[in-house]
Amino acid sequence: MKNIKLLATALFATVLFVSCSSDDDATPEIVNEEEIITTLTVTLLPTNGDTPVVLQTRDLDGDGPNAPVVTVSGNLTAGLSYNGSIVLLNETVDPAENITEEVEEEAEEHQFFFTTGGDLDVTTSYSNFDENGDELGTEFALTANTASTGTLTFTLRHEPVKPTTSLTDAGGETDIAATFTLTVE
Repeated sequence: MKNIKLLATALFATVLFVSCSSDDDATPEIVNEEEIITTLTVTLLPTNGDTPVVLQTRDLDGDGPNAPVVTVSGNLTAGLSYNGSIVLLNETVDPAENITEEVEEEAEEHQFFFTTGGDLDVTTSYSNFDENGDELGTEFALTANTASTGTLTFTLRHEPVKPTTSLTDAGGETDIAATFTLTVE
């Protein structure tokens, strides 16, 4: 009986020792926290030198009760091409943090998508790419084709499936999406 108790105690101690083994040898997974993006500004610089069209959405309280403030500085001109650039800011800190720099540094993990809605007749193409030659989209070209009105949505995806130009097939998570109502005259 003593031998059974001794054997049971030894077995229990062995199981306890094995189950409490340390995982300190494993490399901890690096957590890349999502950045706060309060402001998205799109500047559309006409290739003819006219005044730029600026699109902006600001949401300083995030998921708070206040809706984002969306502004569009003017209309697009039919038949004209524009060089577009996107700036992302976190304005919850002072001075504001430029998130665009981080997105461009982590280009393999990000991509902007441009989606039209309504009757808006514009085309877009990517002007900057990641190290693998896949689209990034913080810089792009836009052509205003014919007189029309509709929406243009800018969506930044984190860890999309690359290469793809389709938001539907991109996967990943949306860091920010902003929709602007535009008119092409």
